[in-house]
Amino acid sequence: MAPELTPDELLTTTRSVRRRLDLDRPVEPEIIRECLRIALQAPSGSNAQGWHWIVITDPEVRARIAEYYLRVASAYFETGGATANNAEYSPERQAVQTRVHGSARYLAENMHRVPVLVLGCLVGDVAKVPADGQAGFWGSLLPAAWSFMLALRARGLGSAWTTLHLSYADEVAQLLGIPPGVSQGVLLPVAYTLGTDFRPAAREPLETVLHWDRW
Repeated sequence: MAPELTPDELLTTTRSVRRRLDLDRPVEPEIIRECLRIALQAPSGSNAQGWHWIVITDPEVRARIAEYYLRVASAYFETGGATANNAEYSPERQAVQTRVHGSARYLAENMHRVPVLVLGCLVGDVAKVPADGQAGFWGSLLPAAWSFMLALRARGLGSAWTTLHLSYADEVAQLLGIPPGVSQGVLLPVAYTLGTDFRPAAREPLETVLHWDRW
């Protein structure tokens, strides 16, 4: 059953969901369409609306992409990626990061089981975008992807922003028939969630990151 959430509750309880994705429950195609229709209302630079969305449900294709993802994730974890061992973290923050690390590993090892993968792409070759244009380029995809995740949450589904597959972007482009001049931005694993009782996450106090008029 979809949760009944106020706007503030929706915004503060939409989490990156990994361990709590229901890997055995099918996802109806129309729900994906509904959430993407909402995502298309997000702003984009110059109203270009240059996004494209590839919904991947074919088990063999999902398995191929998951294999690429796991290759990169395994190397990432082996080199200390997403580690909780940061001397600047409090014990509480260390504990949270340890859980995040474990959930990220879980997702990497089970990506092939996620019922739907949604790949958000943007028209334009990111390799040709200068450094001072990168923020603007991806700013035309990020709001739509977040809107999609919010719409999922409102319907009892979840996802997580992932990009590790991009080390194999060329191979994935060939697998999916993505034409030249289109850049892959985000791979969103989508499933119903195991329960909908997500809560606001522990965050550092606003005062530690707030700057008014100057740093």
